[in-house]
Amino acid sequence: MKFVAYERAKQGTGASRRLRITGKTPGIVYGGESQPQLIEIDHNALWYALKKEAFHSSILEMDLAGTTTKVLLRDVQYHPFRQLVQHIDFQRVDARTRMTVKVPLHYKGEEESVAVKTDHNLVNHVMTEIEVSCLPADLPEFIEVDLSGLTKNATVHVNDIKLPKMELPVYKPGMFLSYLKATQAKRASEKAAGGRPKIVAARKKVATDKAKWIKKPKPVETTPKRFTLKEIGRAHV
Repeated sequence: MKFVAYERAKQGTGASRRLRITGKTPGIVYGGESQPQLIEIDHNALWYALKKEAFHSSILEMDLAGTTTKVLLRDVQYHPFRQLVQHIDFQRVDARTRMTVKVPLHYKGEEESVAVKTDHNLVNHVMTEIEVSCLPADLPEFIEVDLSGLTKNATVHVNDIKLPKMELPVYKPGMFLSYLKATQAKRASEKAAGGRPKIVAARKKVATDKAKWIKKPKPVETTPKRFTLKEIGRAHV
């Protein structure tokens, strides 16, 4: 992806605030053999570019003063409640230096797997992105994970991903990417088919014994009171 940036002369809180009022976003480019460079970018173009996944995980081409530089997005600062990008950081990319970047994971094929179609399992994705170390030329836009071969109660681990030119510096081979569990519909069908008869029978027995233990309250007698002739006479006096 390519975007246009402009040189920024002033820096500081007041200068950045005035720049945002004019519809620009302050930023900085650092890394490589050059000195850090203050830049400004059109806010609307930047806002819609940040909505694209490739802008966060791929090598970008920055056009600055007629020169194209390959950079990588490193940090974005948003306003707490307004749709406003307050600041953005880019890092220059050296083709001979390895870099550590977070790459999104795209899962596919889970609807065609036996675990989902036949066993009615639910696939839970533990990770949506993974941190890799590689050269800039080998950095992918995303990593595709095929789940079409999943079986019942299976799990997918980090070492199941094929990364020929990349390394995973912060992950252990046994870490989960996805796992399967039975859905409520599957459990209900097992119960209807008699998959758990002992548990159902035990619950019925407990309910029956509990009903025996509870004592029913005795009915209250509501016999009308009888008055004598003297009491009736006193009431009329």
